[in-house]
Amino acid sequence: MNEVQRIRPTIVCLCGSTRFREAFQRVNRQETLAGKIVLAPGCFQGDEGIDWSSEVKQRLDELHLRKIDLADVVYILNVGGYIGLSTRREIAYARQQGKRVRWLESGACGDENRE
Repeated sequence: MNEVQRIRPTIVCLCGSTRFREAFQRVNRQETLAGKIVLAPGCFQGDEGIDWSSEVKQRLDELHLRKIDLADVVYILNVGGYIGLSTRREIAYARQQGKRVRWLESGACGDENRE
């Protein structure tokens, strides 16, 4: 292992409903301050000027899967235990890719991988 590999920060991809903007901001800040590279959605429900048509949502969902590809860990922001269809798809994809999965709240489906 070379020097760059030894000091490479962990890359964390935040997943969850984009209705939880504040949770994404809080966890993004916490993980960043802990020295991690954070990948998160760039658009949130309620953002002005975004057409959330099925075509746009489909493109954003696909883009988020590519962020999961880059990540070492997927952090599920299951605020109030909520896990929507897109997030369930992301969890399944992350597990299929062998990614570690963390949970904001315990008691989530499949949280046997909780850290």
